[in-house]
Amino acid sequence: MVDEEKKTNEALDASKKYNTVVEEANDYIEHFDILETITNVGNDEVFTPRKTCDMMLDSLPEEVWHNPLYRWLNPATKNGIFEREIALRLDKGLENVISDKEERRKHILQNMIFSIGQTKFTSNVARRTLYYCSQANRKCDGLKASDGHYVNGYAIGNGSWFEDEEGNIKTPCSDHEYVDASGRKMPSTCKGEDRKKYKCKYCGIAGDSKYNDANQREKYAYELIHVNHLVIQRYMQDRFFKGDRKMKFDIIIGNPPYQLSFGIDGGNSANAKSIYNLFISQAIALNPKYICMITPSRWMTKTAQGIPEEWVDGMLKLKNFRLINDYEDASYCFPNNEIKGGVSYFLWDRDYNGPCHYIYHDSKEKREYVRDDFLDSMNAGIVIRDPKSFKIIEKIAKVEGKYYEKNNFSVLVSPKHFYDDSDMLTSNWKDYKAEKDSTHNIKYYVSKSFNDSSYGWISLKQIPKHKETVELYKVFIPAAGGSGNDDLVLGTPFYGEPNSVCSQTYLVIGWDASAPKLTELQCQNIIKYIKTKFFRYLVSVKKKTQNGPRGVYQFVPLQDFNEEWTDSKLYEKYKLSEEEISLIEKSIRSV
Repeated sequence: MVDEEKKTNEALDASKKYNTVVEEANDYIEHFDILETITNVGNDEVFTPRKTCDMMLDSLPEEVWHNPLYRWLNPATKNGIFEREIALRLDKGLENVISDKEERRKHILQNMIFSIGQTKFTSNVARRTLYYCSQANRKCDGLKASDGHYVNGYAIGNGSWFEDEEGNIKTPCSDHEYVDASGRKMPSTCKGEDRKKYKCKYCGIAGDSKYNDANQREKYAYELIHVNHLVIQRYMQDRFFKGDRKMKFDIIIGNPPYQLSFGIDGGNSANAKSIYNLFISQAIALNPKYICMITPSRWMTKTAQGIPEEWVDGMLKLKNFRLINDYEDASYCFPNNEIKGGVSYFLWDRDYNGPCHYIYHDSKEKREYVRDDFLDSMNAGIVIRDPKSFKIIEKIAKVEGKYYEKNNFSVLVSPKHFYDDSDMLTSNWKDYKAEKDSTHNIKYYVSKSFNDSSYGWISLKQIPKHKETVELYKVFIPAAGGSGNDDLVLGTPFYGEPNSVCSQTYLVIGWDASAPKLTELQCQNIIKYIKTKFFRYLVSVKKKTQNGPRGVYQFVPLQDFNEEWTDSKLYEKYKLSEEEISLIEKSIRSV
């Protein structure tokens, strides 16, 4: 028979070789942390490094580590790093509140730390991290190896602290709910192409997505965001607190999933929908005291795929953001992952009402820029993240007024998919002629990535929409080009003569048939303007990814395009300083 007291003590005070989460083995963790050796198992499981976790925890007020009544929630846990580090800090911070070590640790794990796994797999990993076993109630079976440790392992407190295998780390139990535009559920008999018209009413992925595959073990129907926000509080009370309506979470923290692919093939980030905004909204709906999350920074510039502008507008109006740490280079926080546009973590404080302490970490200069201001202090509809850009835009506004609100270069740029529809004139559409004839006499510009030539010839009846613009003088510019963070920013614009159109590869400058029509001279001057470093630097303020919709041109001022514009003329017009000119010249490559 195994001595019960001995088993419990071994689980609480294991040797460094078999370290438990709540043991103060800081030297061991510092030199070898098993969580740092686990690589990401896929695009949907990006593990948070300990360094990043600690930075986020450091942003919380000191009082959270000394309050035994707070309840913590990680709504999409992956490897359990947040839970482990929170437990370690609480174990130290509550020493003067609960002096008995075992009672303190039992209280922390039983009553303070809660999670929902991102998947079945990550739920097990997180339980293994926090409870020393993937089964929270596993007891010692007495079997020992030659070196003295128990072969099958057992959970923290010898499995006596929890009633079931999950403990407070729940395995996700939700699923996608696919409906059509009228709200009708997708029939179980629906197959193939017919599933495209159905979308999950919570996360928006399509019925033909890889996630709707009966053979896939994980559904990625993240539980927190697959519940109506009006009942999310009651749902979580039922899920964690046996329906006690007095219970709620005080601190919500974590690194939520960033996106879901909406196509059947997955992989391509261009076919992915951002979902981290849904986690933020649900966290706010739970009305905790604090929220601390790390996400891509693209939401702040309205360049995140699938995040409604209305949602960003609502966030920018909030005065609950006490702190934002914004990293231009995401590799500082996630060394093994490329996240275009950078990442940021924030501290949202329910009881705070004031300006945000905003820290911008410049990757090129290796320095921090700090400002205390409201997120959209310029009323531009986005956060102008880089303070150096902020000052340049301020100088332009002294000449042009609040041009960034509506009277800027974006008014000249067409929406995406200007000529094409879902079938015709798409990037890989091939039903055009290589040679001009009496019927196919409209020049059709295409991408050489999909074609042998840069143009072909089509007939008027093949153009699905906006036929009235065919005869206009135009400029075409790639709808995607550069990464947004590189030193070119945009693809190369070119002249679109009358009697020409383009595939979905391009946007159309001079698209509005009801506006004053451009001349050929103006088109050529627009092309020269786009090629200036000044122009492309201002585009880079918003363009942080490869995609370049019309909105990324918001901070580019309009000019009189009857004359030619050069960088030197633009620098002089807006009275830029030598330092600002040097910044632009160094940031942007000549075309």
